[in-house]
Amino acid sequence: MLSFDDDFTPPDQQKADTLAAKPAQPIAQPVQPVQTQQAPAHVMTQAQTIAQPQAAPQATIPAKPQTEPQQVNSISFVPEEAPGAGVTGVEAINFNAKRLRVDDKRIINCRADLNQLVPFKYEWAWKKYMDSCANHWMPQEISMARDIALWKDPNGLSDDERMIVKRNLGFFSTADSLVANNLVLAIYRHITNPECRQYLLRQSFEEAVHTHAYQYVIESLGLDEGEIFNMYREVPCIHNKDAFELQFTQELADPNFHTGTPETDQRFLRNLIGYYGIMEGLFFYVGFVQMLSFGRQNKMTGASEQFQYILRDESMHLNFGVDLINQIRAENPHLWTPEFEKEIVDLFDEGLELEYQYAVDTMPRGVLGLNSSMFSEYLRFIANRRMKQIGLPGKYDSAKNPFPWMSEMLDLKKEKNFFETRVIDYQTGGALSWE
Repeated sequence: MLSFDDDFTPPDQQKADTLAAKPAQPIAQPVQPVQTQQAPAHVMTQAQTIAQPQAAPQATIPAKPQTEPQQVNSISFVPEEAPGAGVTGVEAINFNAKRLRVDDKRIINCRADLNQLVPFKYEWAWKKYMDSCANHWMPQEISMARDIALWKDPNGLSDDERMIVKRNLGFFSTADSLVANNLVLAIYRHITNPECRQYLLRQSFEEAVHTHAYQYVIESLGLDEGEIFNMYREVPCIHNKDAFELQFTQELADPNFHTGTPETDQRFLRNLIGYYGIMEGLFFYVGFVQMLSFGRQNKMTGASEQFQYILRDESMHLNFGVDLINQIRAENPHLWTPEFEKEIVDLFDEGLELEYQYAVDTMPRGVLGLNSSMFSEYLRFIANRRMKQIGLPGKYDSAKNPFPWMSEMLDLKKEKNFFETRVIDYQTGGALSWE
């Protein structure tokens, strides 16, 4: 059973402990962090930051003269301007080259044939892909009839409850699009391992399903689509979280950015942590608690169930991201310098403040048995877990979880009445079990 306290444990704890004990090796030049404002000053009221984002910083890598192709395994490479350039999987195929070996594979900066899925080196990545396929679901399979009747009833929900529903639909509908864009435009092209790419393709599809789910709820309830889908431009607490995340995609999506140096590899790691650790691991959790609390009170049961499936998917995404980050760190221990560690801790602190402000703005008064002060404790508990999962020291070890019932939401085996709602452990085809 997947519980809240052990949902994202890396598969090889011994390797993580060994890595944590190993001293970091210094790099030639310190990384210059992207200039981001501190949380209080970060709050913006204008939508132009997202509507017209500033250009991403350019990678300053000297150009090298073009030379003849080099044969590496079954691919012909032409050296590019940057060490990591040309490692995408669309290089020229070299006929009759030697076969790929497991030892040739690496998560980043691998110059082996990226089109060969096997032999597997990272079995955990393939297993997560298979698990995700087995947990397939679609939004329209969940009935929204009770939600529609409740929403149309003028006495069905309070104004505060209605605001929570709309604000979460506004945030999540854009957030999952930002995650999908980051996967497709930024992360995928820098990951040089086919089994990891296979999972990223599945994750991209699931992000599309999540956006579909929000649209399905919005349409079912008859909400103003323009209002909901433009909240990231018009509601400061939503805008600020999305603007914070967009910086990572802008940098890695720059065609002049390539991994292959300690500096750029650190920037890539920073991006992974920004999306997996902070966006999916922290920014989603106020909304998850709020929307799942409706279901616990037998309100908005269809929307709550949609969010329960989304939480399950996001838990697997975060699990994969933690393993990916820890594997890159294990293969490149020199990247994890004290300066880099401090930069990541500062990012978590900024993200924590932004998410707490979201909790305050979406819940100015107590409702659903919740209040904003409970989220102050909860977010420090979550942030502490996320930092420890990627080898950072715990900063909020005294924080407690005020919502222990969240572990039930990750229990994929719990039973439900089939005639009231669909089984939570949905699987397809021959994998479906009625026991």
